[in-house]
Amino acid sequence: MEESPIRVLLLDVEGTTTSVDFVYKTLFPYARKKMKSFIERNYGTAALSEEIDLLAREHAAEKESNRPRWRDGSRRDEIDSIVDYALWLMDRDRKSTALKAIQGKIWKEGFEAGEIRSHVYPDVLRAFERWRQSGREVCIFSSGSVLAQKLLFAHTAEGDLTPLIRSYFDTTTGPKRESASYRRIAEWMHQPAASILFISDTPAELDAARSAGMGARLCVRPGSAPLDEDSYSIVHSFDEILPAVELSDCKH
Repeated sequence: MEESPIRVLLLDVEGTTTSVDFVYKTLFPYARKKMKSFIERNYGTAALSEEIDLLAREHAAEKESNRPRWRDGSRRDEIDSIVDYALWLMDRDRKSTALKAIQGKIWKEGFEAGEIRSHVYPDVLRAFERWRQSGREVCIFSSGSVLAQKLLFAHTAEGDLTPLIRSYFDTTTGPKRESASYRRIAEWMHQPAASILFISDTPAELDAARSAGMGARLCVRPGSAPLDEDSYSIVHSFDEILPAVELSDCKH
């Protein structure tokens, strides 16, 4: 078998390295519970000013007419506006860059206090080690902020996985369903797109990656929503990816 041309493994998080239940039943409820107190403690500080400014701009550009009203006035009014809009975005599972940055900072406090420990699937650590030992790079692309990604992989039950990860990308790179985002990642990595394999549980993301010239694999984990999808080779475990199988872009 010839050596695989894949040099970079680019991974989604939710439903790929990490259980969807952990995200929706642990991380999101924790951020929701702590949102108000976190904003109150950090309002008016440099630690949160950039995120609040960005959230206000997103609110001004919001197209849904039923969005919460942004009340300019007293300190209390603006805090309530920030919290209401952040929770409104969470209710809709919006991939808001400002929201994801705020959530990441809330989770940072939770991880550092020992109140949260991350879930990763059992094949993740051994795959990261195998890929790195073969001279390949591991990178993450998630709608969660870079901070949230680093926290998640630093606080797993398997230990700190961050030394095995080269780079992290979030929505500041671009939307995950747009091919331009994947071209930017390839450029940043100084790699031809064809040398990068993207693994995700979301076909629309895989479509974007493949349009940019990357390889693509559909990850189906226990409890994943049923998919009527035959355009991609399916993997159920990272044990199936390098060096166990020869890579080709997709099924024909």
